[in-house]
Amino acid sequence: MAPGPFCSMMLGDMGADVIKVEAPPTSRIIASKIINDAETRKKAASNPLNRNKRSIVLDLKEKDGIKILHQLCQKADVFIEGFRPEVVTRLGCNYETIKEINPSIIYCSISGYGQTGPYKDLVGHDVNYISV
Repeated sequence: MAPGPFCSMMLGDMGADVIKVEAPPTSRIIASKIINDAETRKKAASNPLNRNKRSIVLDLKEKDGIKILHQLCQKADVFIEGFRPEVVTRLGCNYETIKEINPSIIYCSISGYGQTGPYKDLVGHDVNYISV
């Protein structure tokens, strides 16, 4: 849950212009359950991993959302994603697609169990794979 946010926080601390792309609250299971709690929103807003970042809400399942993401990638130096390998392909933000948009971009994929192998399609992040 923290490798991507931590990495991008460090880039922001060093002066990078970091834009965090978030899904709409209704598509995030956890966020949709807690977003109505004002105190929770306040705590989330002050999350130290979000420092030095701007953010934008995009629905990457919609053509307009992915179009805006592609526009952002045209001028980006680094793209960090934390999806399972087949998800980025389905959404249209896999390495090949982003590299075509911006050949000089650095593309960082963070997935629970790697990009290949028998566990690549399993959902997992930091807490899961540290234990493995």
